[in-house]
Amino acid sequence: MGKGGEDYGRTGGVGGGGGSGGGSSSMGSTEFPAWARDVEECLKRFEFNDTLVRILLVAAVVSFVLAWYDGDEGGEMGITAFVEPLVIFLILILNAVVGVWQESNAEKALEALKEIQSEHAAVIRDGNRVPDLPAKELVPGDIVELRVGDKVPADMRVLSLISSTARVEQGTLTGESEAVNKSNKAVPFDADIQGKRSMVFAGTTVVNGNFICLVTQIGMNTEIGKVHSQIHEASQCEEDTPLKKKLNEFGEILTAIIGVICLLVWLINLKYFLTWEYVDGWPKNFKFSFEKCTYYFEIAVALAVAAIPEGLPAVITTCLALGTRKMAQKNALVRKLPSVETLGCTTVICSDKTGTLTTNQMAVASLVAMGSSPGLLRKYRVDGTTYSPLDGKIHDWPAMSLDANLQMIAKIAAVCNDSSVALSGSHYVANGMPTEAALKVLVEKMGLPEGIHIPSQGSSDVLKCCQYWSDIEKRIATLEFDRDRKSMGVIAKSRSGRNTLLVKGAVENLLERSSYIQLRDGSVVKLDQNLRNLVLDSLNEMSTTALRCLGFAFKEELGEFSTYNGDEDHPAHRLLLEPSNYSLIESHLTFVGLVGLRDPPRKEVREAIKDCQAAGIRIMVITGDNKNTAEAICREIGVFDRNEDIRLKSLTGKEFMELKDQKEHLRQIDGVNDAPALKLADIGIAMGIAGTEVAKEASDMVLADDNFSTIVAAVGEGRSIYNNMKAFISKGMEGWDIYRSVHGGLLMLYMISSNIGEVVSIFLTSALGIPEGLIPVQLLWVNLVTDGPPATALGFNPPDKDIMKKPPRKSDESLITPWILFRYLVIGLYVGAATVGIFVIWFTHGSFLGIDLSGDGHTLVTYSQLSHWNQCPTWEGFKVAPFTAGSQQFSFNDNPCDYFQAGKVKATTLSLTVLVAIEMFNSLNALSEDGSLLVMPPWVNPWLIIAMAVSLVCIS
Repeated sequence: MGKGGEDYGRTGGVGGGGGSGGGSSSMGSTEFPAWARDVEECLKRFEFNDTLVRILLVAAVVSFVLAWYDGDEGGEMGITAFVEPLVIFLILILNAVVGVWQESNAEKALEALKEIQSEHAAVIRDGNRVPDLPAKELVPGDIVELRVGDKVPADMRVLSLISSTARVEQGTLTGESEAVNKSNKAVPFDADIQGKRSMVFAGTTVVNGNFICLVTQIGMNTEIGKVHSQIHEASQCEEDTPLKKKLNEFGEILTAIIGVICLLVWLINLKYFLTWEYVDGWPKNFKFSFEKCTYYFEIAVALAVAAIPEGLPAVITTCLALGTRKMAQKNALVRKLPSVETLGCTTVICSDKTGTLTTNQMAVASLVAMGSSPGLLRKYRVDGTTYSPLDGKIHDWPAMSLDANLQMIAKIAAVCNDSSVALSGSHYVANGMPTEAALKVLVEKMGLPEGIHIPSQGSSDVLKCCQYWSDIEKRIATLEFDRDRKSMGVIAKSRSGRNTLLVKGAVENLLERSSYIQLRDGSVVKLDQNLRNLVLDSLNEMSTTALRCLGFAFKEELGEFSTYNGDEDHPAHRLLLEPSNYSLIESHLTFVGLVGLRDPPRKEVREAIKDCQAAGIRIMVITGDNKNTAEAICREIGVFDRNEDIRLKSLTGKEFMELKDQKEHLRQIDGVNDAPALKLADIGIAMGIAGTEVAKEASDMVLADDNFSTIVAAVGEGRSIYNNMKAFISKGMEGWDIYRSVHGGLLMLYMISSNIGEVVSIFLTSALGIPEGLIPVQLLWVNLVTDGPPATALGFNPPDKDIMKKPPRKSDESLITPWILFRYLVIGLYVGAATVGIFVIWFTHGSFLGIDLSGDGHTLVTYSQLSHWNQCPTWEGFKVAPFTAGSQQFSFNDNPCDYFQAGKVKATTLSLTVLVAIEMFNSLNALSEDGSLLVMPPWVNPWLIIAMAVSLVCIS
């Protein structure tokens, strides 16, 4: 056993990243302020790999060029001329800002890796100890001394132990909560991280012992550095979410349709700006009007504005952000907005067992004590799933009358124990090994011997029973746990001055070293083979129910330790310095009982599993624990049936990663080395409490309560959001906007149907040859201001009652089915016809449905005149009477033909009003994709009623 480290030291070691295997041990890079990274993220959102962004940018540029051209030709050059392109640019900026505000920066995953690195190390160089060397200056070959509480600065080989044992908490790297014993014994090269007991790894923490190590890997070559590289590689392999794929597909289709329709509209009006005469059967004498050509091109652009879903990106982002707020209320913190929609098509949930399906808080479930005669055992069932002493009870317990055997069990569990339990806020938390914390909770449930009463001292008496046993049995020496003897012992001195050895450990090992057994009344009898088999039968019974068992034993005849008081000069002290003596000291024990512990299932998980099964979602379990233990717990809570073949449903971490090419699944885990898996998953879900910072930063969603039922609630919310989004998009397709997201169908249906109506209106106007009824700015107003609030409000639609009774949708499911497309084309045609119809009626009829339209004194024209209005200058004797529109007086004495442009203000207003009114009523259709207004009345979503009122006020 090495001492102090004077035999070690790297000669001629060079700091600052020199040496063989070179490079700095830091994984850092150039630091940028948070605001700079946010700006960079915003700029990424304007990249041209998003089809909708490309369409909107093209529309903005074309609108800007046309506005500039009109200004050069003598038109208006004020800010109002550039309203259309400016609004589109503002939409894109708003969309990017909202997205960045909601999502965390992906680069924080790398920062989290830096946070778990050690900053300094105690290094031995040239025989001299450097106690505070910056960790980034370590190089391979350096000798490092580690103590309790140190964070390991690099990957290192254990050379020697200064203390008798050493344990390292590797949960930050592996996700496993149990500390790992370390030694200098060689292990197979291909052993996994948990099995490499002669190695310590960067970012882990020493929880017990003092030892000397040799630096073998630094920086990106460490295990945690490899995780860094894997995260980067995984981020390059991330696929677009179903939402983004569908929106890109829609954008491509929309681009083609807009191009064809705009070209068709422009060609329909070709006769107005390009004329010719036929001479001898051949066209000649061509006349081209650039002014009219530009005018009809502007009409085509207006059609594009009507067809383009300007508000779609912003409304989608807003709806997703609102959805994340709902999920946050259910303890699901969404870090990446598009993942919300992906939840709706989840078919498989790959879940860690520990801490998600279970509480990750060890609890005693069974207690076996000795009976009143050698052939009898007493078995007690223990309730409770947390570290709270008030959680559950011991069934059939002899309260306030602990016999001698039960008192000895309580004494050993309390004194031979290095953990503690404390009240933190409203929760009880364990400090130390979870198994030992569970034993202390058991002692509190066992209570005190009859006649013993300890006054309550508030929150400080959480472990008052344990404190009682510790007060009457003072520890003076510890025989630390090791994997050879699989036990821990303490020598305790009673108030009477008598020393007793108290031992806990693996039941089989304690039985091998026990010679006696204690009965109920405290008497001791010889431990024969029959009694041994009786205890082993009880052990096997508990093991088959996935319980982790511990036995208890004691020894009163301690020989030279009988007078030991902890003094280093005592002759017995030298025996404690050599761990190889511990087995001999812990021999001829008296066995007193055993307990069965487990990480208990969460109470709410069973119901959540049923919800998953009803929703058509399969559960796969990944665990680092004993696979049989995990499967037993999963059968208990209903994940697996009793006789079900679970070969592809219960996986180790290695088996799980081999399935990474399978899609449509969630992955939910907690360790640093799980971070690449989280990146590769369709949705990576990290634990908020037990998970590492790296896992959280690499994930798409974080569970604030580490609870599996939260995942199920999030899936249900995801389906609801998808349905609602689908609704508002389709509403817009009366105009044309196609949208699909988490509150899925309804938002989409709303926007699609609305925009189809606008497209039909512009197309009919052009085809009929009548003046344009809606100008681009009005269409922008409709798409953004009047359609926006109802579309957003549809995101608040309550979920269908059977949302989790339906099978998950397929990720490649068509955004718009042929039936839905036909349905909303019909609605769009009606909206367009009504919008154009009221425009024509105002010019050609004095009344409509009994409503007087001619009270303002405007001149009525024939439909033929209206459809040939551009020939007005050739009409002889055409006159128009003055009329009023609001507070304005219109007179056309100088130019009667201006009646079809400046005089159409009232007709345009009527068209706009009809368009908006129909769209508002159409939003009610989007309350439910399947249910009628009788099933889903308007008041189920009061936000929609408010939004409709706001839109109508805006248009007025």
